[in-house]
Amino acid sequence: MIRKNLLLSAVLIAACGTAVAAPDSYTIDSSHTYPSFKAAHIGGISFWRGKINQSSGAVTLDRAAKTGTIEILMDMTTIDFGHDKMNEHAKKDDIFDVAKYPTATYKSTKVVFTGDAITAVEGNLTLHGVTKPVTLTVNQFKCIPHPFYKREVCGADATAVIDRTDFGVSYGVGKAIPDGKVTLDIQVEALKDEAAGPT
Repeated sequence: MIRKNLLLSAVLIAACGTAVAAPDSYTIDSSHTYPSFKAAHIGGISFWRGKINQSSGAVTLDRAAKTGTIEILMDMTTIDFGHDKMNEHAKKDDIFDVAKYPTATYKSTKVVFTGDAITAVEGNLTLHGVTKPVTLTVNQFKCIPHPFYKREVCGADATAVIDRTDFGVSYGVGKAIPDGKVTLDIQVEALKDEAAGPT
């Protein structure tokens, strides 16, 4: 009987430990998350810079297991070069064709930790209806208590280089523009979800 009780206690302790170690979930703060980009302009004489003004998504982090997931959805209809005519042209079917492909997504396949910090994310970018693997280098990752919401908030700054022609976005490449390389810079903040109350 004693052995049975000890075994039952061990099972209960293990179950409680599993519950405590459950991954934390976060919701992307769209007002503080801006995927931005830089690409060569005519003849490579300068660089166009722009951003996506609306994005959303979710993050999970299991710090004990050093794993996590990241999913970001970008509203391509809000693409913004700071130039009205360029914004209008970028949305047309010869560039991003936002009527057909209104969103782009990034979904992680692996989150790489160094110590307690995320230092890279491997995943798939879907842009213009095409999905390709893209690895983000995370230059900074930090979590703090949010001063207003009184919940944990995590922020990161990440970068990657892609070739837009891989996604079928090849307007001007090889003619007025030397290549399709685009530098992605992503600032992201995510607020920890509130724990569900008793049911």
